[in-house]
Amino acid sequence: MPGNNYIIKKLHVILPANTIIMINRNQYKQNMDVKYDNLELIDVPAIIAENKEHWFNQTLTRVNDSAVRLGIVQGEYHWHKHDEDDEFFFVLSGKLFIDLEGRTIELEPMTGTTIPKGIMHKTRAVEKQLCSWWKPAVLIHWEIKKDKNWN
Repeated sequence: MPGNNYIIKKLHVILPANTIIMINRNQYKQNMDVKYDNLELIDVPAIIAENKEHWFNQTLTRVNDSAVRLGIVQGEYHWHKHDEDDEFFFVLSGKLFIDLEGRTIELEPMTGTTIPKGIMHKTRAVEKQLCSWWKPAVLIHWEIKKDKNWN
């Protein structure tokens, strides 16, 4: 929702050794407010300079019914899916891995992909990277994939 920031509170996961991950969801900083209006200059270098988080995303602007978001990420996000909406990722710098059930998509700078609605996925970046993604401009939601190891 425009004007609201959401902090995710808690996450439990079991991972292979040498995996970088956000320890809890407090470390995901997700700004849902629209930072720039139409016809306003979008200053990505200023956002990067201000950012001190390992997992940060900001809604930059709206284009019709879509939210254009900027992510500055390092580490792993949790397994989730979007039941109603596709999600488009485009990498600007660094490398982003999108794990799917059964395979991984590797995105390098100036490449992108669309994850169809209903597909379980997890994004991760070993080193800090910059990406953009587009989603419908409604409240962003997810469902966590659970298994016997989750509390």
